[in-house]
Amino acid sequence: MRTEKPTSAARASRAFALFTLQLAGSMACLAEPDPNWLDHDRNRPQPPVVAPATPSTQEQAGKPPSDAVVLFDGKDLSQWVSMDGSPTKWITRDSYMECVKGSGYIRTLQNFGDCQLHVEWATPTPGEGVGQGRGNSGVFLGLNRYEVQVLDSYENKTYADGSAGSVYGQYPPLANVTRPPGQWQTYDIIYTAPRFDADRKLVSPTRLTVIHNGVLIQNNVELTGPTDWLDRAPYQAHPEKQPISLQDHGNPVRFRNIWVRELGKPGKKEFTLPNTLLDRYTGKYDLIEITREGSQLAARIGGVKLAMFAESPTRFFAKTTDLQIEFSGGDQGKPDHLTWSVGEGANEAKRKD
Repeated sequence: MRTEKPTSAARASRAFALFTLQLAGSMACLAEPDPNWLDHDRNRPQPPVVAPATPSTQEQAGKPPSDAVVLFDGKDLSQWVSMDGSPTKWITRDSYMECVKGSGYIRTLQNFGDCQLHVEWATPTPGEGVGQGRGNSGVFLGLNRYEVQVLDSYENKTYADGSAGSVYGQYPPLANVTRPPGQWQTYDIIYTAPRFDADRKLVSPTRLTVIHNGVLIQNNVELTGPTDWLDRAPYQAHPEKQPISLQDHGNPVRFRNIWVRELGKPGKKEFTLPNTLLDRYTGKYDLIEITREGSQLAARIGGVKLAMFAESPTRFFAKTTDLQIEFSGGDQGKPDHLTWSVGEGANEAKRKD
C-alpha cells in the first residue's frame, strides 16, 4: 500500500499543532490549580475584597486601590530618600514631585519584592533636546537594577531598546503609545523578583510586564540580568525585597500618584536604612557580634551568621531563623545594648567595644 507524503501545508499544520500542545503544557507548568482544594470547593476562602483604583485625569490624580501602599500622594516626599538614605533634593509642587538636575536618583525607604507598581509621569513641555536627551528618566525595581525607561518618545526617534516603555537595553516596547510632552502618562508594572539559592546562584530570573497608557507593551519578559547602558552584566545575588527608585537623568521629569500592591507571600515590612545608621549598630555585644555587609546588618551568634532585615530604624529580623534584635540606649544614636530573642523570650546583650 502506497502512502502519500504529506504536503508542506499539512506538515506546517502538524508542526503548529505540536507547538500549541507544547506551549499549553509549558504554561500549565507555570500555574496549576491548588491541589489542596476540590473543584468548586464551597469551603475554599473567598478572595479578599479590594476597592478598585479610580482613573486619573490630566488635571487630577486618581485614587489607589484600597490595599495599596501609597508611595507618593502629592503631599510630601516622606517615603523617599537619596540613594544613600539622606534627604532628597527633588521638589514637590502642585501635587507632583519633580526631578532636580544633579540631585541624584531617589529611592523608597520601604523594600518591595513581587509587586504591582503604578506610576504616573510627565515629561517637560515644550519638549527640548533629541533622542535620549529629551525627557529622560526611569523607573527601577530591585533598587537600581531593573529599569523601565521613561522618555519623551513622542515624535522623537532614538534606539528602540531605549525608548519609552523599554526594558532598558534589553526589550523595546511592543508599541509606542507615548503622549505629547506635558501630558500625564501611566505605567502599570508587574514585577517578579529574581530568586537565588543558598549558594547565591540564580534560580529564576526577573520578569516584567508593563502596561503604558492602558496598552500592553511588555508581556512577562525575562531579563538577562541588570539593565545598563553599555554592559549586559550577569545577575548578582541580592535580597528579594529592595527599594523602588526613580532616575535623575538631568531632565525635570514629573511624577505623581505612585502606589504599589505587594504580590508575594505576606510578611513583615522591610526597609533599606542609611549605612551611617547601620554602622552605629555594628560591634561586639554579649554573645553576639553585629557587622554590616553592604546595606544590611549581619548577626553572628553561637557560631552562626545570619543576615538581618530592617523592620524599623531599630528593629531587625532574620528570615531563616526566628531571630529578632532591637537596639536601644546610648548617646547620639549609638546603642549601648540590644535585646534579642530566638523563637521566644528576650535577652539583653550589652555592648562590649
